[in-house]
Amino acid sequence: MFKRFLTMIISLIVSITFILDNAAYADTLNLKAKSAILMEASSGQILYEKDSHKPLPPASVTKVMTLLLAIEAIDSGKIKMTDKVVTSKHAFDMGGTQIYLEIGEEMTVDDLMKAIAMNSANDASVALAEYIAGTEENFVEMMNKRAKELGAKNTTFKNATGLPEEGHLTTVYDIAMISQELVKHESIFKYLTNKLDSLRNGKFSLINTNKLLWRYKGVDGIKTGSTSEALYCMAATAKRGDTRLIAVVFGAPDSETRFNETAKLLDYGFANYETIKVASKGQSFGTVKVLKGRKQVTNAICYNDEYILIKKGEGKNIKTEVELKDFIFAPLGRKMSIGVVKVIQEGKVIKTFDLYPKEIVEKANFFENLNRIFFGWLKYQ
Repeated sequence: MFKRFLTMIISLIVSITFILDNAAYADTLNLKAKSAILMEASSGQILYEKDSHKPLPPASVTKVMTLLLAIEAIDSGKIKMTDKVVTSKHAFDMGGTQIYLEIGEEMTVDDLMKAIAMNSANDASVALAEYIAGTEENFVEMMNKRAKELGAKNTTFKNATGLPEEGHLTTVYDIAMISQELVKHESIFKYLTNKLDSLRNGKFSLINTNKLLWRYKGVDGIKTGSTSEALYCMAATAKRGDTRLIAVVFGAPDSETRFNETAKLLDYGFANYETIKVASKGQSFGTVKVLKGRKQVTNAICYNDEYILIKKGEGKNIKTEVELKDFIFAPLGRKMSIGVVKVIQEGKVIKTFDLYPKEIVEKANFFENLNRIFFGWLKYQ
């Protein structure tokens, strides 16, 4: 409990430091967009923000959440890429950007994902939403529930497309968090990075609306959007080395300003910060004795890749300290913390993460313990 509290305090201090450091720079960007944010993806650290918690209409950037729920359904096995989706009248009736689905037309989940990610097709979004949840209304409930789970406190979705509807609002901060979750799914990049493709055996062409795919080094997503109400919006992500950034802009006055200001945010992030990997998924940091278990020792590993974000040129004095428990009693579950790693820069702890058992260790039975005592006695005779 204390360790969790300490971790929260450290994260809060680091966040406040970053915000203060970037406050002066915020005035020099001179963004025309109504709101904007720049986030480092692995940590969620905010590097820049302008009215980041102001609820605004997001237009088709809404589809970041639509894509997240879809890729989660695919990766969990709920639906398959090869599944064929039948177009309903409701999907057919969607206005705005579309791929002109006909009532009763069948299209695979894979092709619908292309249409949503590349072409921002509203009819494809609704067709897939209905396939996942039964109705668009049910899907919207899923969207709002997932948004709350991710900490998106100022988001209310009313549809799966982003078409104008009263009360359909979110913030650049919330979209950045949703985007952060989306890019954890490697399989989504098949769609986000696809520049040119087609549907219906080549009869319908798709051109990705994200022009930064052609213009900006490292950009590999995510989604554009525009309506007369929302103006021009965008959620973008780019990766260089181990550093992945997420930039979101809402309410830019025109399309070119949207792309230019998104690029300006990414430029600032890559010019001033870098992400350093401090641990790899499954990496062992030592062993811990297990008492009364079927195994007498277990490796202490981290469950995820762990990164730190630092200002460029400040990565030389980074070190780690490992604190492991002397012993632990069986039974031992995979989610039981058995140690902690502290990442230290110039004497200050800038990150901590827990270590866990490499495997489940069950409690030894009476005969196993008796056998262990007997052979231990023989060893010292």
